[in-house]
Parts: sequence; structure tokens; C-alpha cells
Amino acid sequence: MLDDADDIHPLFYGAPKGLEFRKLRKRLVQQVREAIETYGMAKPGERWLICLSGGKDSYTLLAILHELKWRGLLPVDLLACNLDQGQPGFPATVLPDFLTRMGVAHRIEYQDTYSVVVDKIAPGGTMCSLCSRLRRGNLYRVAREEGCSTVVLGHHRDDILETFFMNLFHGGRLASMPPRLLNEDGDLFVARPLAFVAEADCDRFARAMNYPIIPCDLCGSQEGLQRVQVKRLLDDWEARVPGRRQVMFRALMNVRPSHLADPSIFDFAGLVQAAGTFHENPSHLPGED
Repeated sequence: MLDDADDIHPLFYGAPKGLEFRKLRKRLVQQVREAIETYGMAKPGERWLICLSGGKDSYTLLAILHELKWRGLLPVDLLACNLDQGQPGFPATVLPDFLTRMGVAHRIEYQDTYSVVVDKIAPGGTMCSLCSRLRRGNLYRVAREEGCSTVVLGHHRDDILETFFMNLFHGGRLASMPPRLLNEDGDLFVARPLAFVAEADCDRFARAMNYPIIPCDLCGSQEGLQRVQVKRLLDDWEARVPGRRQVMFRALMNVRPSHLADPSIFDFAGLVQAAGTFHENPSHLPGED
């Protein structure tokens, strides 16, 4: 069983014994394992850098990956990493104390990217883009220094959906966060093992485990962000039709290029009618069956 007292990772010490939490934990383990297998994220002998912000998502990611490794289902070495970006008031001792207490191998990296962001972005401007680029660059560097082949991020299903709609509404393209990608330099993989996990489940899990959650005070409080607006829209849809988020995510896994409009991914001009056919109904065109 997942909660046998003599077969448990320290990250699960004190886990609630109730049925609802056990079901939640089992679902998370299954969904993360499914994502890893579906997208071929893990190769035996690799080393992964698990990026921790101290938020509910990264704590969930850390715990479930260690659970899988503890049970022999994830044949990679794990190194947790927190990038302290120099934000005023950031509780710098919380994560190192927690990780040490849990027996989790980790590295705390300090880089004052906060000062760079506030210097470059005008008051009231959106900080996320620059902050993300600076954070990602430093994490890539740490991964290389530590001999890691994969940088593991805590983006979940809802993050992926929100990014899709941001690209749709504001970017004019059909794109999102891929569960796995190769960086531009071609030397590091980026993986999102929470790709099948709902944000609400991350929240329930991290709070039930009483992990010391650290809020993001740099950009998380910017209410005018496009992502905040999209999130509210998806929340409204989900409230009206429960389960809609999952249906939309399944659509991202069921793409039909011939039923979109991008000639670079489907040869519309090259469609050929079967010999001897003639369509009297102009609304019924080849390829629409």
C-alpha cells in the first residue's frame, strides 16, 4: 500500500490516513507515472534537476517523484534546486531547512535576478517574461554544473491549458507548454511530469501535507496579467460545466492537422480525388469525411 508506515519516503511522514487523501495520493502517483511513460521522460541512469519555487506545485512534484523513485519506478537520480532570486522578504531558510530535514539531496543557488527585473521593467509592467528567462538561464547553468540531463518543472495541466489559450487569444498561434522538450542548445531536456495533474489536486495535496508554502510576491500578485484573466475564464467554464478542463486537455492530445488551416503541417494543395469521382455538392469537399 502507498501509506504503509514501514515503506514510506520521509516526504510523506505525517500524511493523513483518511480515504480521500489516499485516493488523491494514488491518483497523483498514477498521473505522474503515466506522463513520464507517455512522453518518454526518463532514461535509466540519468540525473534530474527538480526546480523548486516553494509553491504548492513544486512541493507536489518533489514528493511524487521521490515516491516513484522510492518504489523503484523512476530509475534516475534526483537533485532538488531552489533559485533564490533576491526578492525582498524571501524566507531563504525555509527550503534548505525543509529539504535537509526530509533527507532530500539539494542545491540552493543565489542569483539576484530581482534587481535586474525591477531595473528593466517599468513600474506596473509585466515582470513574468523577463523573470522567467533569467530564472531558466540560471537553472540550465546549474543543471550543466551538476551533470543533470533533464530540468524538471512543476507546470501542471492547468498551466498548460492557460498557456494554450494565451497563445490563442494573444499570440495568434496554436501552441502550449510541451510535456517534454529539448532546449535551444540541444544539451538539456525540459520535462513537466505534472502534465496530467490538476492544479486543485496539487493544492489539496500540499496543504494536506502541511508543506511550508512560499508565495511568489514578485509577479504572482499582478492582477492584470493575461494569465490571470485566462485563468478566471477557465474557472468560469469549469464552474458551469465540471470536467471541461480535462476535455480541453484531451483535445491537445488529439490534434488533426487536416482539420486545421496550416499548410505547413498538412498538404492541402496535394489532396487528390479518387479516379472517377465527382462531387455535385460543393459543400462536401475532399478530406472532410
